[in-house]
Amino acid sequence: MPLVKFHVYSGWSQEGLIALLDVAHRSMVQSFQVPERDRYQIVDQHPPGTMIALDTGLDIPRTDRFVMVEVISRPRTVEQKRTFYADLSRHLHQECGVLPSDLMVSFVENTDADWSFGHGRAQFLTKEL
Repeated sequence: MPLVKFHVYSGWSQEGLIALLDVAHRSMVQSFQVPERDRYQIVDQHPPGTMIALDTGLDIPRTDRFVMVEVISRPRTVEQKRTFYADLSRHLHQECGVLPSDLMVSFVENTDADWSFGHGRAQFLTKEL
């Protein structure tokens, strides 16, 4: 936890996707101090014409390397989120060639009761986590 979903246009190499996921996880660990093995990630690749990502009128250019990241998580502080945005953007640019203008991040927050990691139990509520 958190659960991180990536939406990218089709055409990424397997190595590129692995690098994307690794960079995002390192940013998650650093920004939110989650355990190293707390890693839940999904990548959806979209053919051209099946994902539209404009700029909300901010004049932000997009390319075919656009990455949309959805983070589903327990509540995080504003400062943690700002740190994550900056860290993720910097490292995706440096290590994966994703331009900062090609990154969009959205958080969806939920509560401890919204997570079960297995065995039909809510481990945050049972205090297993």
